[in-house]
Amino acid sequence: MSAPPSSALSSALAADRLGSASVASFALTAAAPLMVIGGVIVAGWANVQVIGFPLGILLIGAALALFTFGYVAMSRHIRNAGAFYSYISQGIGRPAGVAAALGAVLAYNLLQVGLYGIFGAAGSGLLAMMFNVEISWWILALVAWLAVTVLGLSRVEINSTLLLVVLVAELAIVLLYDVVFLANPADGLSFAAFSPDNLFVGGALGAVLTVTVTAFVGFEAPPVFAEESRDSKRTIALASFGGLAVMVFVYALTAWALTVATGPDNIVGQAQEHAAQADLMFVLAGEHLGSFFADAGNVLLVTSAFAAMLSYHNTVARYTFSLAREGVLPRSLARTGARSGAPVAASILQSVIGLLVISVYAIFELDPFTHLFFWLGMTGGFGVLLLLAGTSVAVVFYFARDKRGESLWTRVIAPVVSALFLIWAVQQTVRDYGTMLAVEEGDPAAWILPGLYLLLAVVGVIWALVLRSSKPALYEAIGKGVEGGRTEVSAPAAERVPV
Repeated sequence: MSAPPSSALSSALAADRLGSASVASFALTAAAPLMVIGGVIVAGWANVQVIGFPLGILLIGAALALFTFGYVAMSRHIRNAGAFYSYISQGIGRPAGVAAALGAVLAYNLLQVGLYGIFGAAGSGLLAMMFNVEISWWILALVAWLAVTVLGLSRVEINSTLLLVVLVAELAIVLLYDVVFLANPADGLSFAAFSPDNLFVGGALGAVLTVTVTAFVGFEAPPVFAEESRDSKRTIALASFGGLAVMVFVYALTAWALTVATGPDNIVGQAQEHAAQADLMFVLAGEHLGSFFADAGNVLLVTSAFAAMLSYHNTVARYTFSLAREGVLPRSLARTGARSGAPVAASILQSVIGLLVISVYAIFELDPFTHLFFWLGMTGGFGVLLLLAGTSVAVVFYFARDKRGESLWTRVIAPVVSALFLIWAVQQTVRDYGTMLAVEEGDPAAWILPGLYLLLAVVGVIWALVLRSSKPALYEAIGKGVEGGRTEVSAPAAERVPV
């Protein structure tokens, strides 16, 4: 029998496999509308206790639109699966890039593993409601973990096709809910949720911004798949702007529709009552549409959580692969599947982390919704906010050295404005972190969780300086990815991965 095709410590992922819709599917399913509004935003209303999340969505959406101009411009010049890491490395400097890389790996891991909490909690409630079957959340989380592990080792286009199917079904039922909610207002068609008076309240602004940024996490995914895209310059731009536009429209509309359906003055109380089960949308839908459509939404919430964790899994694996390819992490993590072209070793590592987290939360009987989904998800979202701010600054510095035909708007105006807003949002978020977590003043969680990024930044800078002195050639290639001049190095036969 002939030997299987070889795997390698590879310089590149599988090329030319994804079009614009497929790439956008990774972004939109990572930011799943049912999960974001039914889980993240409802939990935000319950914890932060202000009405103005729809306005917060519009503000963050506008800032991210400005950010995207420079972000997409960078993707035209730098093709690397470690998008934030690569851009910050080449814009601000390699030590900052390595610090950003470690922060990105932490942020996306937190986002990914946090989703096992809402999947398990929502799935357990769904089975109890529909079949009167009681199953612990962690058993369902392990089932999802196994499926994600298998799919993470598969060809990337298989993942994107599955995500597109789930996304279309989810968007259809969300828009149906929106129409019904707006057609049946509790207290008239109120626009109170868009009033600044209901957002700029006390110390709640930073908490609202972080919750809202977390809702958009995933929009930045397209450049991560640039190496695997067809006509990447066009594909990444369409997927980035198109995906963001869909998110802003659906999120703002659905969040507003919920305030109309409950009445603006009642949304916080209703959210607090239903946050743990993530079922406020479905209770309201059941009142107007009947149990079939409410149950369908509940099912799609569970499938959308699964789709989001699969999307984040793919993103985490590609960031880890990118770092390993360049020697920042162990080179063994840069192994790809010979048949699938997927980052096999990095994918397995991410699955191991997910299994450990599920096990710890199950053993210590921690709340899967609040402590796993919300706390870890919000902390992951904060990490992405830091990366967005850093990348906006990097865009300005990068194009100041090499304009290469980019317009003044793309290389200066849009990234500068977005950087100022995002840096301000970081400051507000740090100030209001305890409010977001709904913990008492002085609770150590309010500084330990965001402080993880400062710790990793210090480690990253030190590690980059060590590499600069001990391995200068490797240091010079940091952030360059495929353009770093590396050739594919075949692995020994015993180390080949015929996946």
